[in-house]
Amino acid sequence: MNSLVLAGLVMGGYLLAYHTYGKFLARKIFNINPDAVCPSTAFQDNFDFVPTKKEILFGHHFTSIAGLGPIVGPAIAIIWGWVPAVIWIFFGAIFFGAVHDFGALIISLRAKGRSIGDITGDVINARSRILFLLIIFFAILIVIAVFGLIMAILFTMYPVAVIPVWFEIIIAVCLGHIVYKKGIDIFWPSIIAVIIMYLTVIAGVYCPVNLKAIFGISAESELIAWIIIVLLFSSWLASSLPVQTLMQPRDFINSHQLLIAMALLCLGILIAHPSVVAPATNFSVKGAPPILPFIFVIIACGAISGFHSLVSSGTTSKQCASEADAQFIGYGSLLMEGTLATLVIIAISAGIGLGLPGSGGEMLIGKAAFIHHYSSWEAASGLGSKLGAFIYGSGNIIQACGIPHDIAIAIMSVFVVSFASTTIDTATRIQRYVVVELACSYNFKFLAKRQVGTAFAVITAGLLAFYDGTGKGALKLWPLFGSVNQLLASLSLMIITIYLAKQRIRAVYTFLPMIFMIVITCWALTLNLNNFFLTGNWLLFFIGIFIFALQVWLIIEGLIIWKRIKSLQ
Repeated sequence: MNSLVLAGLVMGGYLLAYHTYGKFLARKIFNINPDAVCPSTAFQDNFDFVPTKKEILFGHHFTSIAGLGPIVGPAIAIIWGWVPAVIWIFFGAIFFGAVHDFGALIISLRAKGRSIGDITGDVINARSRILFLLIIFFAILIVIAVFGLIMAILFTMYPVAVIPVWFEIIIAVCLGHIVYKKGIDIFWPSIIAVIIMYLTVIAGVYCPVNLKAIFGISAESELIAWIIIVLLFSSWLASSLPVQTLMQPRDFINSHQLLIAMALLCLGILIAHPSVVAPATNFSVKGAPPILPFIFVIIACGAISGFHSLVSSGTTSKQCASEADAQFIGYGSLLMEGTLATLVIIAISAGIGLGLPGSGGEMLIGKAAFIHHYSSWEAASGLGSKLGAFIYGSGNIIQACGIPHDIAIAIMSVFVVSFASTTIDTATRIQRYVVVELACSYNFKFLAKRQVGTAFAVITAGLLAFYDGTGKGALKLWPLFGSVNQLLASLSLMIITIYLAKQRIRAVYTFLPMIFMIVITCWALTLNLNNFFLTGNWLLFFIGIFIFALQVWLIIEGLIIWKRIKSLQ
């Protein structure tokens, strides 16, 4: 398969889907009303609720849902072959993920901008609301702690990214001031901001920041220092400030980064059009779990991810200025993420074939390069291996555009770290909303305050990260995250389906994806629990049992409401 043909087919299919299935959902299922007053206007406080142009909000929403998900997931799943990965990314994005994100955004817009967990109390009952919010809190707790670690690892792997990523905060604050305080249209200031940022990328290449070398500390101390810095100055700061001060403008800059990175990859594919060297299918990978059901869990972002419903109903719904923007933001962003996931598949399956250093320093070409990197499940494991495959393969493809390889690597590494920072910022803000919603339920007025809620979100994540003294504590729970994330997707689809049924709207378009995701998550969680039991991993086993019980409980509650609705119709 030629990479140019593959990219063209997927992108053309997404464009067609947006203008057909997406518009059908908007008009016939979710009944978009451009005249409806959105929460951003009704509750405008210029802190969380801020009416925002759809182009700017698209940047925030997309960079928040994407993060490293559409990179890491495909980079793992491609070991089973590029064909099953592309099939799930393509059809999953159109009929599962985009519907899920779009639906979560719509029902939140019509429920005062409340989160999907909080809305559960209206759709099902108060008991289910608490259960759902607890699952969400657990999932986001892991996200904040693990992404803090991921950013720290990336800074140690790619010290060239340190200057541009941290300097971006200053650029973003200045951009936000110019747009919101001076009232200047964002187009030209954003272009200038992106140019300045890419100048800092070049500066980072020539002035990499290595804390270990500068302060003479150990690799472990360097990692811990970066985790603390990320949690304090990225996660806490961005979540404490008004959304238009830092988060919105930085996400808008990052959306430009995305478009530039994707444009460079597309141009490189057009010029070099390398052939795919990865096998089409490979179902007998040494040490790998079974492809079914785990490909649907491992490839989440880019197809369907429960975390997206938290963004749609958490930060995005509080900034959406009109229901007319919801299709572009909710449905369109997921298709864009699917496009990114497809480019990741091409960068790894074809880009690596253009040249990859072997273990002995020799340069491997073609199929040998891919087999060297993906010889077994163990060989391809580890964050550095996954992200390294994408960054190096992308660098090979971008090099065809005439950009030096080291600069291409720097561009992609900054792109990856920037997306990770966006995810942790948004996750912390969403966790604050969850803490406030839970605090209000139990009349803990102290926790309901903005700064206290943010502090609680960051401190609990920090405790999880450092409970073992290494900063890697959250990795103990990470094997559960994939299943819990897709559990959130299935439960969110259940809430959307029941909401539609209550409105006497045909809910088959969310009902079928819901059933599929419930089966997949139950299947994957059961296999994981069996593995945890056989290996004596009692921590994950008992937490997994608890999560599984909550899932079954919520599904039963949903079935009771569903039967009651059908009996009245």
